[in-house]
Amino acid sequence: MAEVIDDFDWDNVGATGFGGNYSADQRAEMEKMYGDTLTTVQEEEVVKGTVVGITDRDVILNIGFKSDGLVSLTEFRDLPDLKIGDEVEVFIEDQEDVNGQLILSRKKAKIKQAWKAIYDALELDTILEGVVKRRTKGGLIMELDGVEAFLPGSQIDVKPIRDFDIYVGRRMEVKVVKINSAFDNVVVSHKVLIEKDLEKQREAILNNLEKGQILEGNIKNMTNFGVFIDLGGVDGLLHITDISWGRIAHPSEVLQLDQKLNIVVLDFDEAKKRISLGLKQLTPHPWDSLPADLQPGSKVKGRIVNVADYGAFMEVVPGVEGLIHVSEMSWSQHLRNPQDFIKQGDVVEAQILTLDREDRKMSLGIKQLTEDPWTRGDFGGKYAVGTKHNGLVRNLTNFGLFVELEEGVDGLVHVSDLSWTKKIKHPSEFVKVGDRLDVVVLELDLGARRLALGHKQLEENPWDTFQTVFTPGSVHRATITEKSERGAVLELPYGIEGFAYPKGLVKEDGSNAENGEALDFRVTEFSKDDRRIVLSHTAVYNQAAAAEDDSRNAKFKKKTNAKGEPQGEGKMSDLKKPADEKSTLGDLDALSALRDQMAGAERKAGEQKLAAANTKRATEPAVADETSVAAKEALEAPQAGPDNAQALEDSAAAE
Repeated sequence: MAEVIDDFDWDNVGATGFGGNYSADQRAEMEKMYGDTLTTVQEEEVVKGTVVGITDRDVILNIGFKSDGLVSLTEFRDLPDLKIGDEVEVFIEDQEDVNGQLILSRKKAKIKQAWKAIYDALELDTILEGVVKRRTKGGLIMELDGVEAFLPGSQIDVKPIRDFDIYVGRRMEVKVVKINSAFDNVVVSHKVLIEKDLEKQREAILNNLEKGQILEGNIKNMTNFGVFIDLGGVDGLLHITDISWGRIAHPSEVLQLDQKLNIVVLDFDEAKKRISLGLKQLTPHPWDSLPADLQPGSKVKGRIVNVADYGAFMEVVPGVEGLIHVSEMSWSQHLRNPQDFIKQGDVVEAQILTLDREDRKMSLGIKQLTEDPWTRGDFGGKYAVGTKHNGLVRNLTNFGLFVELEEGVDGLVHVSDLSWTKKIKHPSEFVKVGDRLDVVVLELDLGARRLALGHKQLEENPWDTFQTVFTPGSVHRATITEKSERGAVLELPYGIEGFAYPKGLVKEDGSNAENGEALDFRVTEFSKDDRRIVLSHTAVYNQAAAAEDDSRNAKFKKKTNAKGEPQGEGKMSDLKKPADEKSTLGDLDALSALRDQMAGAERKAGEQKLAAANTKRATEPAVADETSVAAKEALEAPQAGPDNAQALEDSAAAE
């Protein structure tokens, strides 16, 4: 029981109040002592506090303020051993809430301190340590004491990173390279730390680098043109042509990423710090170890590694290639595209034609493994004159087309031997490459390896019949299909063509017939040998014009023999007329006959030139760096003969 003070002066207490017994100086001193026990705090400030209590939900902290503050226990998960008396930094969110409670936050204190450390790291170029939280597009997200920072994939390491996931959860040292204050974005780099360490190694390697030096490295990157090799701080390029003595399409055919291998230094540029490396140079050249039993005439088997316009390259052994010229692929006399015979990647057998070990050149042939069809015993009988065949159109020229009757056997169909009725200017008007065509052998020359073929000869000459139908003076319905200053081309019955001069196109009303009109035309001239029909629409209604045409026709018959050839000397000077005399149809027909004669002579000359080129090619095999053009020149030689004859005919018609 408490002791009762009977003599306490309660009245005096009421009069003076609490502290009434203190003097003014004593009271001021007491208030100062009380004020010194409290701390003045500001909101959004980081301060240190002492743990004075821990409950199931909160941690009670004393920061020297008039009241203690509360912090959620969840903010101390990283401190499982927290106990009373420990000091921690906290952020003052509110000095006094509605309940008069001081509100503190440890999480916000950590973030604010982290941002301060980030800005200091950027300014002072110091190193920070953080944890990789997750992968994101283009890199990684790191946490630096509560602040997320972006680590780009290109800044993770000096070598390209193909799998970012292996870094998730790792602690890494980084440097701050950029801060965006407006969006609170931070960009960091781990690569800059590695580069500093590698710089010293790089300088040491470059200072001791020499051509011919053998180094060890790891493949860090692979491209279409080669691989980049890490030599321990310095990158070198191993070009695709220096990987293997044989041809490869991509380095991945023989190498792998992260592969460790020995390479030799081929060259280096100290100023640009470029190093060229070689791998194949560590092994002997395949030509130096080529078997001695490989000689001209030997059969070899290999893979086609490249196909060009003039031939194909076959790899006999890795690093040793031979050229199969297109002329050595087939016994065909006509040069073709190598792609018709062979494709890249094919494995073929060939025969060595020439071999130069010193210059490292080899020429090969495929056709030598098969019999030359032109030397077969039954060839002359199979392709005798008059025999009929079906062949493949291989090539078109201005003067005709080449038909392949079998592999290695080609024949020429002259443009004049395609049709009896139509005047074909170019074979493309009649047929196209790849078509099959029925032909008959017109001429066979085994010595010159030449076949002359015809297509129109498969049918009888219809001009024997036309001679009885289109007699001079007869009238026929015809359509104008083409018109020029020289006259008009007419489409007659039976699919044949006729010709009308400008004066024969004048209609009865005085106007001129136009292209596409169908009119009656009178035959004024017919020549079976020249396959020419001249007609006139004017002569149908104009008797005077008809009489003039009959007179000209009679005059023509007197000046020509039964074959339509000029009588007498037959010189071109005899065909010229005075300026005031018009050229007759007989003159034009004589020139036409001369033109066909020149065309035939030109055709034989072209075929002989082609045969000579083939004979030369057969006796002189091509080497790896040569291309045969003799046959091509024979096929594409300008045809001056027929064109000159046509020019003469055109000139006479103009007179």
